[in-house]
Amino acid sequence: MAPASILKQERLLPVAAAIAVLFFFTEHSLLEMGQTAALIASAALIAVIVLASTRVAHHAEVLARKVGDPYGTMILTLSAVAVEVLILAIMMRSASSPTLVRDTIYAAVMLDINGILGLAALLGGLRHGEQSYNDDSSRTYSVMILTAMGISMVVPEFVPRDRWHLYSAFTIGAMVALYALFLRMQVGTHSYFFSYSYPTTHRGAAASAAAQGAAEEPEHDPAEESAAISIGVILVGVIIIGVLAEFMSTLLNAGLEGTGAPPAMMAVVVATISAAPEILTALRAALRNQMQAVVNIALGASLSTVILTVPVMEAIALYTGQPFLMAMTPVQTVMVAITLIAVAINLNDGQTNAIEGMTHFVLFATFVMLTILGL
Repeated sequence: MAPASILKQERLLPVAAAIAVLFFFTEHSLLEMGQTAALIASAALIAVIVLASTRVAHHAEVLARKVGDPYGTMILTLSAVAVEVLILAIMMRSASSPTLVRDTIYAAVMLDINGILGLAALLGGLRHGEQSYNDDSSRTYSVMILTAMGISMVVPEFVPRDRWHLYSAFTIGAMVALYALFLRMQVGTHSYFFSYSYPTTHRGAAASAAAQGAAEEPEHDPAEESAAISIGVILVGVIIIGVLAEFMSTLLNAGLEGTGAPPAMMAVVVATISAAPEILTALRAALRNQMQAVVNIALGASLSTVILTVPVMEAIALYTGQPFLMAMTPVQTVMVAITLIAVAINLNDGQTNAIEGMTHFVLFATFVMLTILGL
């Protein structure tokens, strides 16, 4: 592929890089202009970061299709988590909140399960009625999320502060062991847990819907894209996102200071940025009657956020000697418990419908309201 074609296809990243250079020279001026200017600038940066992250996600998917499993699954998961961890690490340096990591993981789980899964099941149910998937996948994801969040975000409430480093080390080992086993299951002997073979009558409808979607929005063949180019775009994209996140963090802190904004607002921003590329993918899959893809995206993203972000951030805390609070508040614990109970009930029969989607979407709306109230 010619360099001109590459630049044209990846025009979002050069634009994002140019914006990063622009903010490098104008950051101090924007801060001097007051909170309104800082908030507007930070909102613009968030939009640019989301657009840049969609290109990183696209090329991660290209590599995943080229190399196949298990490496494909690892690339997809690690690319998404890398963006989230990078933004978190940068924001932790400028933000004084010791609960940023906890609140971000909690917000990501609410957004992925109740937001993405709820809206996708609601819209898909209204269009197709009942939508089928492999219930083995939902049970596996649910019990893994419950275990990971229980170990890393509930039990720490009962661990004495003078022993936090010992429990953090244990948490890192436990998360790594859980992820290693899960990855082996997902791409090995239990890979059929995470796929679904549609009956002939449904397959035709699904194929027709997919063909219609392809006609409306032609998909680029990953085989035509170079693996080397994809790796380069991912690396460059992550660097650009990191630079933009540095400016965004400073401006957002300045813009929110003294406004009475909920403390968890920063966490919601990080969770939204990392989940943005997955939202449209899940909604398109639901409208094409491919609910298995929605389950894998929503529950898989939640699990990856907990099981991979926690050990990385715990390791950073151990290295720097600055512990942060991982134990959820009572309200957060109740919301997570209700969410996982709802998942266990709704996703236990291999079919979703609009009512089940609406229950999760109402839980997401509740999460938004609680965040606005500062709870």
